[in-house]
Amino acid sequence: MTPSIIQIIGAMLFAVAILHTFSTKFFERLAHTRPAHAGLWHLLGEVEVVFGFWAMILILCMFAVEGRSTATQYLDSRNFTEPMFVFAIMVIAGTKPILQFARFCVRTVAQFIPLPSPMAFYFAILALVPLLGSFITEPAAMTLAALILRDSYFAKGLSTRLRYTTLGVLFVNISIGGTLTPFAAPPVLMVAGKWGWDIWFMITSLGWKAAIAVIVNALSATWLFRQELSRISSGIDASEDEENNVPAIMVALHLLFLVGVVAFAHHPAAFLGLFLFFLGVAHAYQGYQDRLILREGLLVAFFLAGLVVLGGQQEWWLRPVLLAMSSDAVFFGATLLTAITDNAALTYLGSLVEGLSDSFKYALVTGAVTGGGLTIIANAPNPAGVAILRGNFEDEAIHPMGLLVAAIPPTIVAILAFRLL
Repeated sequence: MTPSIIQIIGAMLFAVAILHTFSTKFFERLAHTRPAHAGLWHLLGEVEVVFGFWAMILILCMFAVEGRSTATQYLDSRNFTEPMFVFAIMVIAGTKPILQFARFCVRTVAQFIPLPSPMAFYFAILALVPLLGSFITEPAAMTLAALILRDSYFAKGLSTRLRYTTLGVLFVNISIGGTLTPFAAPPVLMVAGKWGWDIWFMITSLGWKAAIAVIVNALSATWLFRQELSRISSGIDASEDEENNVPAIMVALHLLFLVGVVAFAHHPAAFLGLFLFFLGVAHAYQGYQDRLILREGLLVAFFLAGLVVLGGQQEWWLRPVLLAMSSDAVFFGATLLTAITDNAALTYLGSLVEGLSDSFKYALVTGAVTGGGLTIIANAPNPAGVAILRGNFEDEAIHPMGLLVAAIPPTIVAILAFRLL
């Protein structure tokens, strides 16, 4: 098909946005060297702002080229359920009662792992929480894992190498760890209903392979940095939770809110209503809360909304690229394409095509989840992890190239699991 002017502009702006994500440190430096406009440079240096900013430019171009009606109709045609859901689930999952419960579960599992306590706790975070994402959704798992890692490890002055390795393993494990069920991972959700992939199919065809890769990745990182991890003790025991204990009834109430939002994940009116009710409860019982991560959640939602707007103009070139591949080539093609576009967008395009072979479907989905940890935009929960953890990196910024390099080894493990097992 011949692309329209807006589609060409959209593809160009999409490419510029990707380059922008690799250039955020440049804008942060400008903020220091050009103080007259430091606020603007700081804004453009926020990685979560990137896609929302260029999406705004796209809409302005639509207004100029095709008029107000076309621009507003395009916005109305976009589905913003995922950004709204990620915002709600991030805020609820990041509350003190939920974190206390999550730390308790991880600590309990870690006690049965035959490793020194700091290593066992670290391994449990990187293995158990991503697999738990198959049931509480990947964004919730990312929020919990990132917050526990931040408080128990990143805040203790980890080496740069360990920080990036942890981030790479976390992102890859979250992406593949949600494949035990058909509703938790966005790229699986896009196709599960149409292709008839139920929970039994997911466990027997994808889930058990993903679980092996998750465990191997977590164990490899734990063993590689065993000496540095063994020197960390704070955050492993239960002393902090005992000093700031939240009553069981409050923990149960927050878990009900979390489950309710997950259950109504595809119904914005329902889960946003629950979220507003949650905000009222959190305000009424502020003594059992730390600061709600509203700012971080809003930034992530803005990032994902921008990706939805820009991504909607990429089908004209993405779809023929995917369909030109064989079932073998599409696995690696999807893995690479995921690095420059959201993996759910790839599987959604595949779901629009009739008559695909079972091997092509398997390759497309497994390739999409395998590449979900390579970049910030590769998987919807990744911006949530960045928003929570970037304050513990140099200049409070996570370098995209550092993430890419750190994510390659666990990605290779995932490739081997899905292709050879």
